[in-house]
Amino acid sequence: MYRVSVLYGNPTDPATFDQYYRDVHIPLAKKMNGLTRWTLTWSSGQDGELDESIYLVADLYAESKEAMDAIFASPEGIAAAADVPKFATGGSTMIFGTEEQVL
Repeated sequence: MYRVSVLYGNPTDPATFDQYYRDVHIPLAKKMNGLTRWTLTWSSGQDGELDESIYLVADLYAESKEAMDAIFASPEGIAAAADVPKFATGGSTMIFGTEEQVL
């Protein structure tokens, strides 16, 4: 399974971020065909040495890297990516990789 994790930093206005993410971004991103799974983790705190706090982690799953590349290259994937700067005032980072299940 191939996974892309999108880490969103703390927004300047969390309520505005939440409303936009749920009302605009999720419906837009749901149009991306080919995802096998999509999870959201709303951070309640963190431990470690990251300079910036993470507000939300969105994990997107596809069968393979090639499948994920096709999803992101689609008009729907391009539109979803172009939408991120409209609400991610705390910045965003994407992590790409193959998921390995240990247990």
